[in-house]
Amino acid sequence: MLSSDQLRSLRAELDAVRAEYMAKIGDRDAEYIRSVQTFAHMSHVAGRLLIHFSLEPVSWSAGVLALAAYKVLDNMEIGHNVLHGQYDFMHDPTLSSATYEWEMVGTAKSWKKAHNATHHVFTNVIGRDDDFGYTAFRFSDDVAWIPTHLAQPLLSPLSGLFFQYVIGAYDIGLLDYLQPRRMKSTKRRPVGELARDLWAFVRKASRRSFADYLVYPALAGPLAAKVAAGNALANAVRNGWAYVVIYCGHLTEGTATFREEDLEGEDRARWYARQVMGSSNFEIGPLGQVLSGHLGYQIEHHLFPNIPAWRYPEMAPRVREICERHGLAYKTGSLGSQFGSAMRRLVHFALPHGSTRRAEVRAEAAAAGHTPPPSRTPTRTFSERAVSRAKGCTTSMPSGPRWKGASSRREREAATTPVG
Repeated sequence: MLSSDQLRSLRAELDAVRAEYMAKIGDRDAEYIRSVQTFAHMSHVAGRLLIHFSLEPVSWSAGVLALAAYKVLDNMEIGHNVLHGQYDFMHDPTLSSATYEWEMVGTAKSWKKAHNATHHVFTNVIGRDDDFGYTAFRFSDDVAWIPTHLAQPLLSPLSGLFFQYVIGAYDIGLLDYLQPRRMKSTKRRPVGELARDLWAFVRKASRRSFADYLVYPALAGPLAAKVAAGNALANAVRNGWAYVVIYCGHLTEGTATFREEDLEGEDRARWYARQVMGSSNFEIGPLGQVLSGHLGYQIEHHLFPNIPAWRYPEMAPRVREICERHGLAYKTGSLGSQFGSAMRRLVHFALPHGSTRRAEVRAEAAAAGHTPPPSRTPTRTFSERAVSRAKGCTTSMPSGPRWKGASSRREREAATTPVG
């Protein structure tokens, strides 16, 4: 178990890294994201034109790849990172987390609620972080097994082909209502809130689908089928790539999960430790990192979500050294090995048995200080204080070691930027 001195040292060193790189944010970051934005726009135009005017497979395939590249960049390196507020310092409405809307069918507003305010604060906490399995799939024996989990080795990869729709439905809480209540780990959203976000999701998805599968194909006249097929394939490439990248971030065999009681007494140092233990990196070349939004550095991203992601490769060696020196495993590997690990975990927990690996990762969590304190005195966790600060709220949370019963999902979602 990490000593108090070790925890203080961990916090001080990671705080220092964060402060150093926050001070560097400026013109280089603005130039970088604008160059990516320009390239994405050019790729979009080239892709549409090639798909539309191609008369043979080679130019058509090039168009599909160009359009897919645009969609991937808009989703990952631009959209994901802009919506984390990494470029808010520019005061550019086209790159502001408050106004940016990405090409994906899910709305940016709903994604920020589910991802920034919940997943990044309660990373891998069963019952708080529904990103861990997206309410549908089982990756931990802390999630009760039901017979439908037997199908997850088939259903999960299939969902990757339609990942933008799956994530959009998950972000608004729709999946909660499409499953048996016994599968749920958190309270369902009020029907009124769900209906408003569902209508926004349907409107946006309809507009995107109308453009890709009706408007652009209609402009091609007798070659409409070719255009529709090219657009569908570009969307499938973006969806499949996002599925692979995201599953490598928290669902590999080495990542730890946590229970709600593990949050009792959690301070910033333990929050840092939980982010490291609940995340895993993957190794790929520079182009692959850009196309993945630099989420190959998931550990760095969860420690410093507001720092422009293109800086993570420079930060990673220092973060790794700090983690390993403090006894925290820095989990990384090739993209193929990490995705394979996530798929093995998916298959393993499809079956109704416990996991010996669970005991190992809980032992690792205990070593970092994530064991409930003996005192039963209600304590607000660092994560709960983070949500309050993000709301601008100075009042106390409802008393009790768990505030999920007294605190609504609206309170958890109100924050749009996680503490870093």
